[in-house]
Amino acid sequence: MKILLFGKNGQVGWELQRSLAPLGELIALDRHSQTHCGDLGNLSGIVQTVRDVLPDVIVNAAAYTAVDKAETETELADLINARAPEVLADAAKTHGAWLVHYSTDYVFDGSGKRPWREDDAVKPLNVYGRTKLAGERAIQQSGCWHLIFRTSWVYAARGNNFAKTMLRLARERESLSVINDQFGSPTGAELLADVTAHAIRTACYRQDVAGLYHLAADGETTWFEYADYVLNFARDAGMPLKLAKDALIAIPTSQYPTPAGRPLNSRLNTEKLQTTFDLRLPDWRSGVERMLTEIQGKS
Repeated sequence: MKILLFGKNGQVGWELQRSLAPLGELIALDRHSQTHCGDLGNLSGIVQTVRDVLPDVIVNAAAYTAVDKAETETELADLINARAPEVLADAAKTHGAWLVHYSTDYVFDGSGKRPWREDDAVKPLNVYGRTKLAGERAIQQSGCWHLIFRTSWVYAARGNNFAKTMLRLARERESLSVINDQFGSPTGAELLADVTAHAIRTACYRQDVAGLYHLAADGETTWFEYADYVLNFARDAGMPLKLAKDALIAIPTSQYPTPAGRPLNSRLNTEKLQTTFDLRLPDWRSGVERMLTEIQGKS
């Protein structure tokens, strides 16, 4: 099997290089790659890359993810998140390849309290969500074999993430306010990569698994509870923090306005994924604890 990976140095892309390598020949690219064009902003270039490589599977782990900046950089967000997936889907259809793509809980408006199912009505609150939804629909309409994984609250030990930000701020500040009315499940890039590899192996002999899936760690939390978990772990591990245990303050979203609206309910129902691929997704705490242990070892 030949796999073409875009976005190799992102959080998910980095883990995909590990998880996909045992499946066959892996050609991993980013926007700076010299051997082939890996820049999703260059539509003709990435189409030529597919023609040159002729992969069995295309995995698109690249995206425009600056949610607030997307409100003003609408054309760039649309280019990367909508138009590039569309041309990759057309190329996959032409060459008989699978396309694996990642989307987001931001396609929903965040209303209600129950976890979102794949067939629930979509209503993005911001430009980022609208461009990611457009990318989903372009892939579905292309007719190519595809796996689209909607996920939420992605983190990794590599690069910046919410937990690292909380640890840094807790070392610098005596009090810290964190939103407590947005619900979701922190999902590790490692988990996304491992499930992707398993799904690709399944797709090799079962074309009927093609479609859209929700993929997130089990359980739910808020950003405040997530921060509290991270900081308690740090204290138990003996990390020096300036922030006192009772100085983490819960606030509503209304007290922290941002250019782009955020959904309050980012819970994702993963029953379809777990049933189709015979998987059991771990609780979000297990992945976060593993990530924190890795961070601690590097500090």
